[in-house]
Amino acid sequence: MLPRRMLIIIALARPPGERALPMQKIGFAEALDSIVASDPRYHRDAYVFLRDALDYTTKQQKKSKGAAVRHVAGPELLEGVRLYGVKEFGPMAMTVFSHWGIERCEDLGNMVFNLIGAGIFGKTEQDSIEDFKAVYDFHDAFVKPFQPAPQITPNKPPPALPAPKIS
Repeated sequence: MLPRRMLIIIALARPPGERALPMQKIGFAEALDSIVASDPRYHRDAYVFLRDALDYTTKQQKKSKGAAVRHVAGPELLEGVRLYGVKEFGPMAMTVFSHWGIERCEDLGNMVFNLIGAGIFGKTEQDSIEDFKAVYDFHDAFVKPFQPAPQITPNKPPPALPAPKIS
C-alpha cells in the first residue's frame, strides 16, 4: 500500500486521459482512531502489538511449514501472541497487557474482531469470537515461565553432622 503523499504524486503525474487511481482503503492509523473511539477498553498500542504478533505468527508458520500462510486461526494467533509477548516483554508481559486492558484470551478476540470490523484483518466463514475463549490462562502463559523452578528435596534425612572432637 502506498503512502498517501506518494498516491497523490502518482495521481498527479498520470498522463492525460488515463483513469485516476481508486480511492485508498482506510489506513491502519485511521482505523485505530476509529476503533479506540468506539471501543476504549483496549489501548491503542495493544492493537499495534496484535498486528505485530500476527506478522510474527505468519513468519513462524512460514519457517515451520515452508510455504506462505494464507490464514491464521484464532488459537494459532493466540499462540503467536504468547510467544511474541514473552519474546518482547519477558517477565513484564502480564503487566504490559494489563496496562493495555488485556486480561484474558477473550480480550484479544474482541480486538481481532474490532480489526475485522474496520477492514484491517480478514476472516473466513469458520472464524468465530468463540475461537478465543479460554485458550490459555494468562498467568500460566506469561508469569509461570519466569518463576523459579521449585526446589526438589529428596525424602532422605539430611546427613548427620560429625561428632565434635574432644581434646
